[in-house]
Amino acid sequence: MAESNPEINWDLEAYNLPEVQQNDLNQLLRLCEKHLKSYDKQLISKAFKLTYQSHKEGVRASGEPYYLHPLAVAAIIVEEIGLDDVSVAAALLHDTVEDTSVTLEDIQKHFGEVVVKLIDGLTKISGFFQSKGAKQAETFMKLLVYMADDLRVVLIKFADRLHNMRTLHHLPKPKQLRIANETSELYAPFAHRFGLYNIKSELEDLCLKASDEQAYKYIARRLKEKKDMRESFIREFMEPIREQLERSGFNFEIKGRPKHIFSIHKKMVRQQKPFEEIYDLFAIRIILDRPHAKEDCWRVYSFITDEYTPIPERFRDFISVPKANGYQSLHTTVITKRGRKVEVQIRTRQMDEIAEQGLAAHWKYKQGSEGGEGLDKFVNWVREVLENPGAESAQEFVKDFQLNLYSREIYVFTPNGELRTLPQGATPIDFAFDIHSQIGERAISAKVNGRLVPLRHKLSSGDQVEIVTGKVPNMNPDWIDYVVTHKARARLRQFLKHEQRKISDLGREAWEKKADRNKFELSDQDLARIARKLGFSSIQAMFFAIGNESYEINRLVKAVRTFLSKGRFEADDQEVNLHQARKLDSSEVIEDMQTANAHTLTLDGNLGNIKYSFAGCCKPIPGDDVMGYVSKEGLLKIHRSNCRNLMHLMKTSENAVQEVQWTKNTGGKFIGGIKVIGEDRQGLVNDLSDLLSNKLKTNMKGIHVESDDGTFEGTIVVHVEDLDHLRSVIANIRKVSGVKSAYRLE
Repeated sequence: MAESNPEINWDLEAYNLPEVQQNDLNQLLRLCEKHLKSYDKQLISKAFKLTYQSHKEGVRASGEPYYLHPLAVAAIIVEEIGLDDVSVAAALLHDTVEDTSVTLEDIQKHFGEVVVKLIDGLTKISGFFQSKGAKQAETFMKLLVYMADDLRVVLIKFADRLHNMRTLHHLPKPKQLRIANETSELYAPFAHRFGLYNIKSELEDLCLKASDEQAYKYIARRLKEKKDMRESFIREFMEPIREQLERSGFNFEIKGRPKHIFSIHKKMVRQQKPFEEIYDLFAIRIILDRPHAKEDCWRVYSFITDEYTPIPERFRDFISVPKANGYQSLHTTVITKRGRKVEVQIRTRQMDEIAEQGLAAHWKYKQGSEGGEGLDKFVNWVREVLENPGAESAQEFVKDFQLNLYSREIYVFTPNGELRTLPQGATPIDFAFDIHSQIGERAISAKVNGRLVPLRHKLSSGDQVEIVTGKVPNMNPDWIDYVVTHKARARLRQFLKHEQRKISDLGREAWEKKADRNKFELSDQDLARIARKLGFSSIQAMFFAIGNESYEINRLVKAVRTFLSKGRFEADDQEVNLHQARKLDSSEVIEDMQTANAHTLTLDGNLGNIKYSFAGCCKPIPGDDVMGYVSKEGLLKIHRSNCRNLMHLMKTSENAVQEVQWTKNTGGKFIGGIKVIGEDRQGLVNDLSDLLSNKLKTNMKGIHVESDDGTFEGTIVVHVEDLDHLRSVIANIRKVSGVKSAYRLE
């Protein structure tokens, strides 16, 4: 028994669980029996018993016992990712070291070296960091370091994040938005980069549900309504192809899966179209079982193009040239006899598993000594990303890393014909660093397809690139504006910091000579105050300005004399003490700034005359999901929950975000914008005006219509009571003759 945890019964094999928890364990073991080829029942049982004991008193925000969270994470590892028993044990124990008295030494003693390494990789970094962002960045870097050694670390982390997102609705709204924002910016793109399609898709959907629940529910409802129609179309479309495949003796499966909700919403916003006008809501997938190989995918492709007309520019061969995450498939879009476009994907069963599970499938195939090449590419990529990141640059590292996660890819060749994959927008500088750091550092010029080009030239797929190098490093600080890969940016930033340090050292030397000559004596703390008074962010920034001669050192000498003569500087009127900024109190009675009545909103469940205003960036109206942001001056700005500006504000001051709700009787009028598109005809504007003013009794603030070659686009601004009123107006506008689409102007 470990002395550090006297409250835990460390004789785990003999420890008897209560009946309810024993049933939970039995259910997990049944999942292992169903989904894993083999597993250590004793290992998983011991891990569950320790998890239950260590979290026995813990409760989640939902009110459920805390141990149910690691149990759910373990179930995801088994059922949805399909790893091994060691991963299941680590998933069960992943929060014990961070949240309980259990130590890594305890884990190592009872579960061994592999489990303890996985848990250590998942445990957040302890210690003090200047900002929450820095701590998250350091934690994420640590995750990558451990992942490079054992990829199961990141898979368990994704299972943990997935379950937290599934239960996000139990948290306060500001915390929901912060976690959803972090997930959409980092974890979902990270899952995409490593081919974890199912996890990436669900994370994105859950992020949308947190930030814009109404849009999520609307699309989910419409997809459900169209399910029967979609399945009928797929059967009809595939009937001739199915007959051909069966006659040719193929073993196959056909799937017709809808695009996930987030991708549909993104397309609606990007194309500014309503749901009814988004036609590629699903893709048909043909999966070939063994003994079929990749060459058989081409035969299936020929069957499809014999029956339907292909669109050449929509063809993608990811079998011959896989994506960087190992994804392989043939993609084609064809047109049916009725003129409808249909996307078809063709792949083998192994390709499909890698497409769905990505990193997890690579890991499993590696264990069976198959498909190791894809896994090795993952590991090499991560190790390159981690090359010399610099402890002080964790946040910069994560920011650069994010830029590379969702990037589209191009394929270029070395002079010897070796294929290299780079993000879209890459330049010869990126290519040089991708080959080797020394080649990047010594690059002088580049040839693309035999022609000399500037190093800032953007590469295209199919280019053959040759880098001309010198004998000594030739890096240019301006290069950082022309690179997109993390590896190139990290090395250039390291070079820039080195150059800046040299210039700062020159500035410090110049100052020290002046200080000696003038017999100045002052502490670094006083010098830092003087630097801030002069408009610099730090002493180093001031020395850098002196070193590069952008700031006259005699001005610093004069400022120091003033400081020493007075003993201090006068208080800076422009400085704002954020800790003294007044927090908005809902009980304060302040003048109402809205056209609505005084009780339009409630804050923390209380009514009151709140000093607030509506954000112009997202223009919320009653019925929208909204949040309040408290400014430094104590004013409350109301944003829609899915507003990008609000997400940005939350990164820097999460505590300033407060939950607000609309009251049942908001009163007043609000501004709503509507985009209208259709066929131009005489009298259209009069018909729209008559509809709004006379039939719908809705006041119109303004209308702007532009027509071109028989079509028109218009913007109508109306006064509405709430979201239902705006939706009713839009629905009636769509019925006007000539109108093809109408939707809320975002």
